[in-house]
Amino acid sequence: MLLIKMQPLTYLCPLKGNNNYMKEYGLKNPNANLSSIGLKHQAIAYWNLSPAELVEHCIRNGYGELADSGALVVDTGTFRGRAPKDKFTVRDAKTENTVDWNNFNIATDSATFDKLYQKVLNYLSDKNIWVRDNYACADPAYRLNIRIINEYPWGNLFCNNMFLRPGDEEIKSMTPDWLIINAPGFHADPSSDGTRAENFAMIDFTKRIIIIGGTGYTGEMKKGIFTVLNYWLPQEKNVLSMHCSANVGKDGDTAVFFGLSGTGKTTLSADPDRRLIGDDEHGWTENSVFNFEGGCYAKCVNLTAENEPQIFNAIRFGSILENIEYYPNTREVDFTNIKKTENTRVSYPIDYIENIMQPSIGGTPKNIFFLTCDASGVFPPISKLTPGQTMYQFLSGYTAKVAGTEAGVTEPTLTFSTCFGAPFLPLHPTKYAEMLGEKMQKHNVNVWLINTGWTAGSYGVGHRMKLSHTRAMITAALNGVLDNVEYKTHDVFGLAMPATCPNVPNEILDPRNTWADKNAYDQKANNLATQFIKNFEKYADKANTEILAAAPKVGAKV
Repeated sequence: MLLIKMQPLTYLCPLKGNNNYMKEYGLKNPNANLSSIGLKHQAIAYWNLSPAELVEHCIRNGYGELADSGALVVDTGTFRGRAPKDKFTVRDAKTENTVDWNNFNIATDSATFDKLYQKVLNYLSDKNIWVRDNYACADPAYRLNIRIINEYPWGNLFCNNMFLRPGDEEIKSMTPDWLIINAPGFHADPSSDGTRAENFAMIDFTKRIIIIGGTGYTGEMKKGIFTVLNYWLPQEKNVLSMHCSANVGKDGDTAVFFGLSGTGKTTLSADPDRRLIGDDEHGWTENSVFNFEGGCYAKCVNLTAENEPQIFNAIRFGSILENIEYYPNTREVDFTNIKKTENTRVSYPIDYIENIMQPSIGGTPKNIFFLTCDASGVFPPISKLTPGQTMYQFLSGYTAKVAGTEAGVTEPTLTFSTCFGAPFLPLHPTKYAEMLGEKMQKHNVNVWLINTGWTAGSYGVGHRMKLSHTRAMITAALNGVLDNVEYKTHDVFGLAMPATCPNVPNEILDPRNTWADKNAYDQKANNLATQFIKNFEKYADKANTEILAAAPKVGAKV
């Protein structure tokens, strides 16, 4: 068994060898403590460089270039989205009876991990690497220190943007709790390395190491730590980990937005009238909600200054644009161009958003929004959920995977992702659902279902919901306006749909009204209901009467 012992780094260790590198790049801690993780490193290790230094390294080495906004532009290569089928977890005494083994939590063994780990270290041994010390969890009671070793400087800059950043003095004594080794240029041999393909992400909860190879998609690193927190916090700290964004109103009311990638978490939480806690990952304690991260990772497709000014203005020096295209003969980004992928992204530190919570902690949520990108065009743009419906929808986690967010997804694809984050949940879904139910009941939280997907028809016929309408509906819910309006019940899904909402046309609030062919809508609604019921069969034996009663009614008159 491979034993890893990580020690605090020695800050500002003198450079051994070519001192010209020290003068040129301002290196910190070259080669410090790399032997303690089994890495016999023979090149240069750049420790905790500043964003400006990392950008310089990228440009000098041909890894990226600057857009006219000053943001670094990189191409992540073959992979421009996550590869959940190539994510593995070591099955050992610690995880055997705690991890929910399935097609997302795919088992491997310690021997396979150790062998691949050593091969990755051997691969990196003669390469310059970039090392960084960050941490996760804004609440110091749950802080998780992370050391990241990157093959490329832009991967290191991504981690600087996305994880929380300690001060210079603090770094001197930091001891890492977890290690990430990121080697996009290393390709596994599936015939001997126990992988499905040349790319992989492996987590060992006992050794507290994540290794990633064969893919340059940066999101694998942040989702790896999210998976770690989803395992640790609910079990050992009684904290509900959530795949959600969160913000706080002027009166101190916290709102949480659950949803998979592409449903609008980042966009809808970046509200100039509300302070941002975070855009993707949070923990819910007894009396607070705190951000896991120190940055945002926003989708860029069709981004405009008019529709999403906070995100648009965050694209500047220090930000990283992934897989974008320019207008011809310029360095101006064409956000409508999806030649490479629809999953164009930008990462930036959270303080690039003007209106943020400092620190990234808010109070107990007053409103929760479930965001679904309904490509069938069946769901209402907004509906209010009962407690039973809340648990039913949370366990179902219905949405459409939008193009590019995962490898091989080229158009919206229906999926049920339990708890709106199944690929990142190591524990059984009922653990997270039970914790959510207890907290909702204790704090009397309002829960809303928001369809950010299609209206006036399914994908290919209808069109996406207007962002301005979605914002208006969420604002009305947050301000209590929808507490005093008439509601209509959707006959198939039983959802309570408001009859009116300020700044939103009444006719779009009932989705059937938006379809030219009403019979086609009825058929699509019943088809979707059938898929809901089939998907929920695996939870039926653990669901109470109230939750079971929230199931859609196939064949109901619409």
